[in-house]
Amino acid sequence: MTSQPTETRPDHLSFSGLAQSAWNALSQGNPFIDWRFLSDLEQAGSVGRTTGWTPCPIIERDAAGAIEAAAPAYLKEHSHGEFVFDWAWARAAQGAGMAWYPKLLVAAPFSPVPGPRLLGSELNPRAAGQVIEKIEDIVVSNGLSSAGVNFCSAQDAALLEQAGWLARYDWQFHWHNQGWRDFDDFLSALRRRARKNIRQERRKVQDAGWSFRWVDGSTISERELWLVHRCYLGTFALYGNRPMLNDIFFRQNARAFGKGFQVCIATLAGKDRACAVFWRSDSHLYGRYWGSLEDTRDVHFETCYYQGIDYCIREGLKVFEPGAQGEHKIRRGFLPVKTRSFHFIRHPGMRRAIAEYLKAEDQALIGYREHLETLDPYAG
Repeated sequence: MTSQPTETRPDHLSFSGLAQSAWNALSQGNPFIDWRFLSDLEQAGSVGRTTGWTPCPIIERDAAGAIEAAAPAYLKEHSHGEFVFDWAWARAAQGAGMAWYPKLLVAAPFSPVPGPRLLGSELNPRAAGQVIEKIEDIVVSNGLSSAGVNFCSAQDAALLEQAGWLARYDWQFHWHNQGWRDFDDFLSALRRRARKNIRQERRKVQDAGWSFRWVDGSTISERELWLVHRCYLGTFALYGNRPMLNDIFFRQNARAFGKGFQVCIATLAGKDRACAVFWRSDSHLYGRYWGSLEDTRDVHFETCYYQGIDYCIREGLKVFEPGAQGEHKIRRGFLPVKTRSFHFIRHPGMRRAIAEYLKAEDQALIGYREHLETLDPYAG
């Protein structure tokens, strides 16, 4: 494929070319589909043709030209950075002599964070339905293999299910604030063993001399931004993954979000040695990136989880989402929450094969959920 989808007009070839106020009026405060996040990814070169993430926002306007509904869509040349894994589908397509890439993806890049993907669906489901039809038209008219909508909201899920898309789900682990006064009050809600383990982990870090401080995008220094980027690169190198965010993105997005961009910095002997990066809304804290300049394994849980819980209690936030996967989060107070994605497959044979695959996957996930129930750390 050598050109953009024919249904996409030139003024829709980037997020930065759209009006921030019009887009954010539909974003429901989720930072990862906020215009600032999506636009800064473009401006920093973290997405674009050379990255395999080509921006292709899909817009539905009313008669006066105002945006009624929209979708943060990308043409994808690979499946990296999605967190809803379709590698097996790509291999099956290749084995059948079909190309899986390019495909169309509606998602928040590099961010397995649930939220609205059919923007405006709650207020205007008709317009959101038109966006779904546009997505399908783009796939069919351009010979793409498929379209996916990852980590969508319940409202989006209802519309996509009604449209006949294939449903897929998984489990994440989120912390919910029950109005606790402080961290000890939260601990009192846990079973004895979980409470004891957390206290031991926190005491070990404290006794080793670690201290922690929070800075936000409006106050963070250039040296602290350097630490963020270095730690981010170190973590991706450790696991052999390609880092897609650069120092330009972190600098721009920190300034753009201000207090919505938070960093918890871990310090030992007067030296900043590790950090965790968070974004926040009025109700949620989102843990996204952890990294360290040296081996600080014991500090990871404190920086990424316990400091985040403490922050939520202090700030009165309702939910803490620390990222994808990680059954180990349960004994630290994070409970299973279902996440949803939906898939439109152009080829009928591939669609049937993937539908059968999803049936088997569903049964495995039901069994996994039953296992997770046995790990509930709360005393009630």
